[in-house]
Parts: sequence; C-alpha cells; structure tokens
Amino acid sequence: MSLKLSYTLLSPLYDLVVGPAFRSARRRSLAALPRGGSGAVLLNGIGTGLDLPWLPPGCRCVGLDLTRAMLARCARRATNLEFAAVQGDSLALPFRDASFEHAVLHLILAVVPDAARALAETVRVVRAGGSILVFDKFLRPGQRAPLRRLLNPLAARVATRLDVVFEDLLPKVPGVRVVSDEPAVASSWFRLIRLERL
Repeated sequence: MSLKLSYTLLSPLYDLVVGPAFRSARRRSLAALPRGGSGAVLLNGIGTGLDLPWLPPGCRCVGLDLTRAMLARCARRATNLEFAAVQGDSLALPFRDASFEHAVLHLILAVVPDAARALAETVRVVRAGGSILVFDKFLRPGQRAPLRRLLNPLAARVATRLDVVFEDLLPKVPGVRVVSDEPAVASSWFRLIRLERL
C-alpha cells in the first residue's frame, strides 16, 4: 500500500489516535521557536495540522503533506497564523534553497521511505542559523529491539517504520549539527531533537 493511500485512509482517525498521545511533546518541541518575527516556518509532513495550535501567534508558516485528505483538516487549526497548505513530497520539496528560517519534522522521518533524503531536503530549504525541530521514534545505535524489528516490515507497509536510527542519518546530511536531543515519550523511544543549519 502506498503512503499516499495509507494516510488518506487514516486521515479521519489520525487526530483521535495521534493527537492526545503526543500533545505535550509537540508543545515542548515547538517552544524552541522564537516568539515574534521568527520568520517563515516549514512544517514538513504537517498531517492534519496538530502542530499549528502550538506555533507562535502571527507565525508565517507553510504546511506540506503528501495527501490532500490530511491537508483538508489543517485550515481549521490555523487561526492567528499566516498559513499556506502545499501538497507535495517530503523527499523532493518544491521550495528554493534557504526559503525558511525554521523547519519542523514531527512524526515524518520514520514514515517516509528515505529518512536521510527527507532530512537533507529539509536542511536544504532552511537558512544558515535556522533551526530544524525533530520529534519522532528512533532506535539508538546498536539497540536490538527485536519486537520492533520483527513488526517493522508490516508497520512500514501500512503507516510507519520502527527501525530508523537517527544517528545513521546524520553522516548522510551535511550542513547541520545537533543542538539538543531529549527523550520525549515511551521510555525515550520518541525523542525531541533540535538541529541547527550551518
């Protein structure tokens, strides 16, 4: 099943399943964005817009998602924001280099088939000195996690990968450094990572 079809089918249930479980982690991650005049923010893989209520008031933001069904649910959450929804692919962003001051990658790197490419594309469109906020589930280097690895082939076909190691992505993505890396949810399986564009 393609990602586009999977998330089109999941869109009516997405908020119910994902919303309450990760509300606090989203809020913590987005608190790192500067308040007032923070510049344009890209929400790469915006889904149904669950991040929008936690953005600074007046924020100028673009939300990109692969599916029209997800984007259709964003507008009602974009109050007090300058918001534009764009249907597109996280692996080939339709934006010029250095188009954004900041970017948000919440629950997307473990979804896309090529996490390193999605991260590299995000880094490409962020200006030097800008931040990239990552919230997702990652295995630690060398972590065995046999159950997650066993379930990964099925989970990856339906909705998300369970075997992404963030530290394996970084050598493939130049021009970025880790500023902070904190546990978020589920005994640190989910992490809040803040990157800086060099």
